[in-house]
Amino acid sequence: MLIIQKHYLKEFFKLFALICAGIASIFSILDLIDKIDDFMPGRPSLEGLFMYAFFNFPKYLLYLLPAAILVCSLFIFSQASRNREIVVIRATGGRLRSLFQPFIFYGMVLTIVAFLIGEVVVPDFSTRSSELKNSLKKKDKKLTFQEGTLWLRATDGSPVRIELYIPEKKLATGVSIFVTEKDSLKERIEAEEAEWQAVQSSNGIWRLKNVTIYDIKAGEVSNEAMVDYPYLESPDFFSEGIKKPEEMGIGELYRYTERLRRAGFRNTKLLVDMNKKVSYHFINFFMMLFGISLSMRSRIGGGLFAAGLGLLISALYWFAYTMMLSLGYAGVVPPVVAAWLAPLVFGVVTVYLFMKIQE
Repeated sequence: MLIIQKHYLKEFFKLFALICAGIASIFSILDLIDKIDDFMPGRPSLEGLFMYAFFNFPKYLLYLLPAAILVCSLFIFSQASRNREIVVIRATGGRLRSLFQPFIFYGMVLTIVAFLIGEVVVPDFSTRSSELKNSLKKKDKKLTFQEGTLWLRATDGSPVRIELYIPEKKLATGVSIFVTEKDSLKERIEAEEAEWQAVQSSNGIWRLKNVTIYDIKAGEVSNEAMVDYPYLESPDFFSEGIKKPEEMGIGELYRYTERLRRAGFRNTKLLVDMNKKVSYHFINFFMMLFGISLSMRSRIGGGLFAAGLGLLISALYWFAYTMMLSLGYAGVVPPVVAAWLAPLVFGVVTVYLFMKIQE
């Protein structure tokens, strides 16, 4: 039994590595091709373009893992079933569940690896990809985002700190503006919040509310109920610099949503994305079990047919999963239900089919 297990594992991981590395590389290159027109005016180096594709590789690898696991398990065991290898194992007294134990173990390992990639590698590489994209476009990074807090420079050169920015409301809370003159602090402006207001003469302006102005040179303090501040960029500029959920780990995303909650705002999309960061990876384990179970229950053939069936099932699952996420984003279903329902239903069906495999 040990020899045949090693043989199947070897064949599985050979095919798995080929599919993952090959298709993830293709998607990374296609992404680069899609952006190449934006990069060319900056005369990018070949090394810069290569690094951009490299930084996007883990993101696409993470997307492809479930489909690759299903296709490989279907391919290996449907071939074994078609060649009567499973019949021989049964006839010689071998137990199928013992045969599948290493695959169950490695299904768990791949799930943990996927979680670590999604939590550690993808956020770091996505941030590097975003920074490199700005560099290739010859755009200076003027904004730093961390857990909802923004650091940036106003158009007049003044450093600005925003304690919490809520994109959906176009609202900033805890605004501090440090007005400088000849490398020294001239004035400090503190506002409880700033709201983007549309005006007829321009696209809009930031309106500071409950403002305290510290005049450092004069040594005076004044208070204003409302002050228009024309030196902050529009909300579109803020949206470009804000980290996307894939650029944040679970810890950072959780702290960001907690800060929003304490400030009285509930961002449903971020709550769905936070649950998604955990629920998404469990499907890797279930795809391993499902591929084994389906191979044992029917003579589906091998080769391209098994691969095509695996891709079809993956596409159907992805459709159901993304549909639930969309319902969660729209607030139709709770965030936990949106992120967990499809994986749990698929998992229950998969475990049931696996337990029904005849020894």
